[in-house]
Amino acid sequence: MTQGAGSNYKNLCVEPPDHALGRSRGGLSTKIHQLVDGHGHPLVVLVGPGQAGDAPMFVRLMSHLRIDRVGPGRPRTRPKRVCADKAYSSRAIRRHLRERRIVAVIPEPADQQGHRKRRGSRGGRPPAFDRADY
Repeated sequence: MTQGAGSNYKNLCVEPPDHALGRSRGGLSTKIHQLVDGHGHPLVVLVGPGQAGDAPMFVRLMSHLRIDRVGPGRPRTRPKRVCADKAYSSRAIRRHLRERRIVAVIPEPADQQGHRKRRGSRGGRPPAFDRADY
């Protein structure tokens, strides 16, 4: 006899747009992912399945970002900086921001610091972090 729930949509890009339910040990759940400006006003809101992590949704959130200009011109799609919590401190997210020339203000979690330090000189430099801006 097998236990647990049946198969779920695992790939967020394939998840049907009208589904935002995920199954976990606690039952069905949903997560609300937001990009907000410096004043806390929502810019992008996406709803996803509850078992999905925050980091995989980051690139999708950024792809939906549109900030209207005051005068004529296309909407801005690239902010100057992105402030995020430790859950968004992954190589993939930092690479994505670097490729788009966006400053990342994301603290490095203690476990990532330990892994980097354990590797010694091969671990590389710690990522830049502006504590005052954060």
